[in-house]
Amino acid sequence: MRLDVLLPTYNRASLLRRTLDSLIAARRPADLQVAVIVIDNNSTDHTAEVVAHYRSLLPNLEYVFEARQGLSAALNAGICIGTSELIATINDDEEVDSAWFEVIHEFFLNPEFDFAGGPYKPNWAHTKPDWIPSEFGAVVGWVEAGNQRREYGPGFNAMLMGGNAVFRRHVFEKVGLFNIALGRSAKGLASCEDEDMFGRILAANFRGMYLPELIIHHYIPPERLTRAYHRRWCWGRGASYGMLARGRKQQVAQLFGVPRWQIRRATAGALSALKGMLGLAPASESFAGELRVWDLAGYIYGRFFRRMPRTPAQPVPMPEHAA
Repeated sequence: MRLDVLLPTYNRASLLRRTLDSLIAARRPADLQVAVIVIDNNSTDHTAEVVAHYRSLLPNLEYVFEARQGLSAALNAGICIGTSELIATINDDEEVDSAWFEVIHEFFLNPEFDFAGGPYKPNWAHTKPDWIPSEFGAVVGWVEAGNQRREYGPGFNAMLMGGNAVFRRHVFEKVGLFNIALGRSAKGLASCEDEDMFGRILAANFRGMYLPELIIHHYIPPERLTRAYHRRWCWGRGASYGMLARGRKQQVAQLFGVPRWQIRRATAGALSALKGMLGLAPASESFAGELRVWDLAGYIYGRFFRRMPRTPAQPVPMPEHAA
């Protein structure tokens, strides 16, 4: 069994060291061959020097420079350069659990499944503020979906998160690459590249599982523990959802092109925020209400005003020697 670990990075050389150290420390089954591909997404710090240092410490470590800015572009570069039958995606602010490789190896011995995902356990730089709402854990990168293995799809309200995911290569051969119009970049906090890919994968009838033991530890820096960051993130996510909605037939009731449920949610959120201002609601509940309004505002912007380049699906090469 052969595995490519794709590790996009942008100006996080110090955090990248911790990610690479965790990959070195994680236990590897004897018959799992691992290649780590670091995709430098146009960094201006000493990322290249860090990777060069680790070449002697981490076997099969590759360095790729991708000048097109954006997480999706970096992932696409790694997918096309790699050669293994399995492709894992992680981020440069994460550390994999010691059993991470073992879980991947055990799960993909079963040919019935095509992809897998796991939880993001928080590694707080500072104490978690009381005002952070639990329903918006994804803002800081704290995502869990229970402690049992469950199959993605109908009946399981969870999404495959790209910072801790593993795919068989034939998934990308069928559904294409990540949409470069979506995803985080140096220009902003856009997102939804995972939602877009997940939707295409399920539509193609691929099967996957949420594995609670497939753990990554996600570093949450102080700059994410601010209200301003939460507002910007929700605006960016809302705008990304709005862009996605342009090309999809909506299955829900709408008002002027906006889902009614989202309008109701934002209206209730505005009331919660007002209660908080009057001292009638806890800080976390009040701020959650405000963030629902930012989600709606971003959605309207992305749905009707933001320019979205077309990204045609691209074939993904499957090398003849891939296992």
